[in-house]
Amino acid sequence: MLSTLGAIAIEQAGAAPVGRSVLVQAEAGDWAAGIAADLARLVPEAAELDLVLVAALFDPAELLRPNFPRHAALETLAERAPGAPGGRLIAFGGGPDGLPDALAPQADLGGGPLRVLPFLLRGPAARVEAVGRAFEERLLDTGMANAATALATQSAFGLRIEHMRYLTLHDLMAMMAMQYQHAGLGALWPMIEAALFGDGDEILLDAPPEPLVRYAAGAARIALIDAEAWALGGFVPPGIDAATLGAGRMAWLFDRFEARQRQMAAVFGAHGLEVTFDHCPLGKDARAILRAG
Repeated sequence: MLSTLGAIAIEQAGAAPVGRSVLVQAEAGDWAAGIAADLARLVPEAAELDLVLVAALFDPAELLRPNFPRHAALETLAERAPGAPGGRLIAFGGGPDGLPDALAPQADLGGGPLRVLPFLLRGPAARVEAVGRAFEERLLDTGMANAATALATQSAFGLRIEHMRYLTLHDLMAMMAMQYQHAGLGALWPMIEAALFGDGDEILLDAPPEPLVRYAAGAARIALIDAEAWALGGFVPPGIDAATLGAGRMAWLFDRFEARQRQMAAVFGAHGLEVTFDHCPLGKDARAILRAG
C-alpha cells in the first residue's frame, strides 16, 4: 500500500475568529463526504482509493515538519480502520476528550489567516502513483473546492472563507516558501526544506545585518550576540555610524536585531526544528562556535 499526501488550504476572509478548530466525530464523516466528492471530480481515479483525513484546522507549519507527523498519524490510524481497502472514507473528528495528541492542532499556532487540513489517499502503489501525478499536474491550477463544499466548511467550523482549495504537499511547500519570501524570511526556507526531507548537510545564513544561523542535521543554531559584539562584530546595518547615530538609536537597532532572532527561532520551532542559541562573545569566532555545537 502507498499513500499520496495533500492538504486542504483555507484562506479566511477578514480577521474574525474561528468558531471551532475541530469537528466532533459525528459531524466529521458528513463534512468529509463533500471533500471526497470534490477530489473525485478533480481526478476521478481518486474515488478508487481510501481517503483519510481529520476534520481539524492547523497552521501550515504543523503539516510541514520533519517526517510529516500529521500525515504519519493519519497513515497509522488508517491501517487500523475496519473494512476492505478501496474507496473508503476514513474521517477523524474529536471525541469526548478531543483528538489524539498526534492529530490535535497546536493551540498557540492558531492565529494565522491560512488554515490547512491534512489528507491522504491510500491504495495500491500503481493507482496511488497515477493519482499523485494527476494531482501534481492539476490541483494548483484547478483545485478550487466546490462552492457547496466551501459553504459547508464555513458553516461547520464557524469561519468566513475567502478561498478554499486542494493542494499537494509540494504545492503547500511552494506556497509557504513564497509567503516567507514576501515576509522577508525567505532565507530560512532552504533550512526548513532540508529538515523536512532529512537532509543534514550544513546551511549557513551569514548575511549581516541578519542574525547568524547554522542549520545541520535537522537543527538550527543561532548566534546569541550581545550589544557590544553586535556593534563591533559586523552585524550593524550598512552605513550606520554609532558615533553619529547616538546610543539611544543604536539600542533601538539592537532591539530590532534581537526581535529578528526571536522571530527566526519561532519560525523554526513552528516547523518542529530544534533551536539552540549559542553565546558568541566579542572577540570569538561566532561561526566556529556554531559549528562546534
